[in-house]
Amino acid sequence: MGDSRVIKLDYIARVEGEGAFYVKITDGKVTDSRLEIFEPPRFFEGLLKERSFREAPDITARICGICPVAYQMSSVHAMEMIAGYRPDPVIRALRRLLYCGEWIESHALHTFMLHVPDFLGYPDAIEMAKDHRDWVEKAMALKKTGNDIVNILGGREIHPINVKVGGFYRYPQPADFSELRSRLVKAQEIAADAAVWMSGLDFPDFAYDYEFVSLHHCDEYPMNEGRLISNKGLDIDIGEYEEYFKEEHMPYSTTLHTHYDGNKTIFTGPLARFNLNFEQLSPNTRDLANRINLTPGTNNPFKSLLVRMVEIFYACEEAISQIDNYKYPEGLNDHVEPRKGKGHAVTEAPRGILYHRYAIDNEGFIKKAKIVAPTSHNQKVIELDLRRLVEQYQSLNDELLMERCESGVRNYDPCISCSTHFLKVEIERE
Repeated sequence: MGDSRVIKLDYIARVEGEGAFYVKITDGKVTDSRLEIFEPPRFFEGLLKERSFREAPDITARICGICPVAYQMSSVHAMEMIAGYRPDPVIRALRRLLYCGEWIESHALHTFMLHVPDFLGYPDAIEMAKDHRDWVEKAMALKKTGNDIVNILGGREIHPINVKVGGFYRYPQPADFSELRSRLVKAQEIAADAAVWMSGLDFPDFAYDYEFVSLHHCDEYPMNEGRLISNKGLDIDIGEYEEYFKEEHMPYSTTLHTHYDGNKTIFTGPLARFNLNFEQLSPNTRDLANRINLTPGTNNPFKSLLVRMVEIFYACEEAISQIDNYKYPEGLNDHVEPRKGKGHAVTEAPRGILYHRYAIDNEGFIKKAKIVAPTSHNQKVIELDLRRLVEQYQSLNDELLMERCESGVRNYDPCISCSTHFLKVEIERE
């Protein structure tokens, strides 16, 4: 028997949440691997029971401080489905604008502060700022622009409180966006420049035949609405979600693994959206993607970094369009009465599809709730990618191998706390 080595890393930096990755290498082959999530469950589905359906947006917003809009939007769409309510076009447009704000702030945080340091050899953004101060400052400007959109529409930047089933408690005046519009123009320029800069980074040669899954809408790049599709034939209404997707408890993880169509593994998030909805991007956004040689069919998860920059560019352009076309709604009826029934919705959080399902009674009290976070959808593919990375790069010393694995996890920008119902790394060599 050869030498046996065990390496432990208490946590992986620059992801939200905690967990561990264990891998065993015997005679040069990976014989065992586990992505272990050990954060305690947070019981949000239990907290929602017997609460009014009107409280769902405020309660679900507390699940995540980075993507609360996604949780709110999935909850309101599900509740409105039960009630048979269709929002006015002005509400639909404002929801899309609100989602743009979340994509901008979340992607800016991840790309510049959490992931780019991997490619430049820095332990964190603070060290990176010593040599790349200009880019870090631009990243902060991008993030603030996204936060300000959420603040105007949501009432505050973190855990917004202005979203309600049916619409918004307060509707902004057009003048509220006047200063923001010029900053969005500048933000779009930053995103374009950053995409070109990041396209010159050294991306690992790592690609697989993934099954990408995202929403698809014929008329727009998906955020709030659409059918669920994949690059391998999936094309279903949201109401069919639970006929195809199942959650499985793994004994070593508090996060459920989501399986599709039996035991298939899916990949959701920016790269999936881009590959499945390229034609729905604006012409300017498609031109930017082509300029950095990012094309549909890209299957290197490390290039999710570039897709996030392209989505920031798109979200800035979309936000400008929504602001330019916005008129304050007069005489809007956005009141929703409860109705007994079941409803479900999927929206596109920055890091992938987010599923909500509710059952409410005649009085509007929630009887059942189910929430499947993007990281639950991606956990199995993250685990597989880590195994593949170890197999491909096992000739590296343990320190460099762990760094490559950590960067591989960050391709998915996992929000581990949201998914519980990284990274401590342990490598054993024999």
